[in-house]
Amino acid sequence: MLRQEFLTVRNRLTADDVRAAGRALADRALELPELARARTVAAYVSVGSEPGTLALLDALRARGVEVLLPVLLPDNDLDWGAYGGEGSLARVQHGGRMALFEPSGERLGPEAVAAADVVLLPGLAVDGRGMRLGRGGGSYDRVLARLERTGAHPALMVLLYDSEVVGHVPSEAHDRPVRAAVTPSGVHRFPEN
Repeated sequence: MLRQEFLTVRNRLTADDVRAAGRALADRALELPELARARTVAAYVSVGSEPGTLALLDALRARGVEVLLPVLLPDNDLDWGAYGGEGSLARVQHGGRMALFEPSGERLGPEAVAAADVVLLPGLAVDGRGMRLGRGGGSYDRVLARLERTGAHPALMVLLYDSEVVGHVPSEAHDRPVRAAVTPSGVHRFPEN
């Protein structure tokens, strides 16, 4: 399975690799005009071998940007809370799945994401059409459908390693393309659809 192949490659990375990629990823992302103009950014806290996001979250917060982070609900939908620095995060174990770092403060509701100027999405790969391969849980499919229903049009971007920008990933009719992929070596922009 394609998802497993990408996860296998990620799982070979050392903690130092992940940290270094996270710092480089933050540098690239902070150069984006979409993030320079953003007042509210919906993002996530990386876990395991995902490209590190804490440096980016802290830099956005230092700029005065409101950073919204997801809270996984029992039905796999996402609620949101504000990021108040690394100390505001709680490690939450979700059943037999991986533990996530979630904001420990007030819950803002699933609709809060509609206020974001930019939504930074996790993923395993993206192709030249901007189609993102997620982990398969459907949480972000729900977020993207919610954005569409509410008429919100934030810039959608995925954070990946360089090797995860590929020729083609499978997609379904409900999948929505991202505007760009940010990797440690640069930004890959895709045609507007």
